[in-house]
Amino acid sequence: MIALLTFCIARLWLVPLPTSFWVDELVTAFVVKHPGHASFAVAPQVPQSIYYWLPRAAFALGGLSEVAFRIPSMVAMGIALWLIGLLAARLVHPAAGWFAVFAALSIRGIDYFAIDARPYGLGIMVASACLYFLVRWLDSARWREAAFFVLFAALVWRVHLLYWPFYLVIAIYAATRLAAGDTPVRWPQWATVAVVGAVALLPQAMSALSLAHGAHAHSFVAPPTLHIFEHELHWNIPLLCGAAAWTLTKFARLRYRIRPGAWVLMLSWWLCQPVCLYIYSHVTGNSIYVGRYLSVMLPGAALTAAAVVACWMPPKGWRTAAATMALGALIFQGHWESVWYRHDVSDWRTAAREVNRFVADAAIPVVVPSPFIEARSPAWTPDYPLPGFLYAQLDGYPVMGKPYLMPFDSPADSAEGVQYAESLLRSGELLGRGRWVIYGPERHVRDWRKWFQQRTELAGWLSTLQEFGDVYVAEFRKD
Repeated sequence: MIALLTFCIARLWLVPLPTSFWVDELVTAFVVKHPGHASFAVAPQVPQSIYYWLPRAAFALGGLSEVAFRIPSMVAMGIALWLIGLLAARLVHPAAGWFAVFAALSIRGIDYFAIDARPYGLGIMVASACLYFLVRWLDSARWREAAFFVLFAALVWRVHLLYWPFYLVIAIYAATRLAAGDTPVRWPQWATVAVVGAVALLPQAMSALSLAHGAHAHSFVAPPTLHIFEHELHWNIPLLCGAAAWTLTKFARLRYRIRPGAWVLMLSWWLCQPVCLYIYSHVTGNSIYVGRYLSVMLPGAALTAAAVVACWMPPKGWRTAAATMALGALIFQGHWESVWYRHDVSDWRTAAREVNRFVADAAIPVVVPSPFIEARSPAWTPDYPLPGFLYAQLDGYPVMGKPYLMPFDSPADSAEGVQYAESLLRSGELLGRGRWVIYGPERHVRDWRKWFQQRTELAGWLSTLQEFGDVYVAEFRKD
């Protein structure tokens, strides 16, 4: 099993480790390089996570390196896998640990967040530790476990502001076991621990409430449809695992019964986050139903898969099932279409190199639409000072040439952006050097390129488009 785990980690985590940052990872780099920067006033929630302590340490040791910045997430996810295995052994079956670990590795989000220089790997680890010590405390009533549970519970919300539904998992599980008398912990003890935990969370709750009134300004997706909702549930992992176990044991009757409290924990861990954020997105109109914000649910999906398999799995079959799960993780998450593959589809590093190859000197214009929704008036202006959060990609992967900063919105949605672009054409800023580029996210570059191509001032100019994942470079050259 160790050899299979090593091979999985090598292929799924280590191979893409040195590839380009994507745009949110470039925000991480900006937070680390420019702590307390004034440009975060438009999105004060961005630098608040305790996660940034880790990349700051990585930056001090390894500089601005993709590998160095991603190693903390990889270590955190490795610890999370260990905790998932321990929880499976407690909640599902003593031999189910390896299966749960490989089930987790078969979920794309686990592998993606394991090497993502963002808070989600740490969040998964902290949440797993929180529930592990909660289970131990409710099994033993020892105050040491209670103290660790409170510590990690206090950290979950400090890793990411949108992890607040996780506390419903704690409440549901604890209430279920206390009501059933399935724990030596009594209500007065629980009340004491709950009060201490609530006090520890109070500062974070106040901070979250202070940011809630402006949350709509940071929403960048439409409210989720039912199809998107079910897609993000990763229901296929538990379903396929259970169906395979049932089929391979020749339609066996139920062999093994898991305690009701364990089912409650695993299912609520899996479902609370997506259900709550789905409801919140529709009720408030401020959609936050995004895969990475659901990341804290993923261990619950893996444990549920192990629990469903346990219903039909003979005790001697766990090692074979775990090895099969490991092979499935390698086959379906291994990106075998290429020997080397990128962590994310966005290849800002190579795109920046192409811009630098084309512009050649510091006077050639580079039109840069912002990839961040906050880049709208009044936060955005043509003379927005650099470096700045709204153009973090220019700080992480610098480009030569003279930047001309455009807002987030396309020409059809930004009168200010159109006015600025027209002024650049009238003044000759873009035309005087005989060449210039548009550099940024796919949609933004496509829309602005089309707008510029329709201008009479650019009649006779040639334009080519290069794609670097979902980062585009449109080059304009005078014929």
